[in-house]
Amino acid sequence: MRTIIRVLVGAFALWLTILFMGGEGDQRVWIVPIPSDHFPQVLTLLLVALVFGLVNSTLGRIVRFVSIPLYIITLGLFGLIINGAMLALVAWISDQVGFGLRIETFWWGVVAALVMSILSGIMNALLGTNKKKRRGA
Repeated sequence: MRTIIRVLVGAFALWLTILFMGGEGDQRVWIVPIPSDHFPQVLTLLLVALVFGLVNSTLGRIVRFVSIPLYIITLGLFGLIINGAMLALVAWISDQVGFGLRIETFWWGVVAALVMSILSGIMNALLGTNKKKRRGA
């Protein structure tokens, strides 16, 4: 159940990030909906959030582990670059299937990843999905 809530929180944070980052005629980060009348933009956001969660939990963990020395040298700021790279990878994957996330440049992806992580962190804290399960009680 926590996983479903976290995907929904990720989709909502992505939607808010797109609202903050996009603008009239000046789109830095945007969503291209699934080309069909049957699937609304909400389903596209959910699919992109699911792909982002999968990429972050598999490849993201490996990249973070390998780059521990860079985290130490930069006092954790390299994490912003890693998160931007993971968001860029999700944009590339969604570009290959023809719908989903689009990012203008890598650095806008880094800013979008920062905004998205702040928003999802706040929402996960409010919903309590970051808490570990207690065993036995």
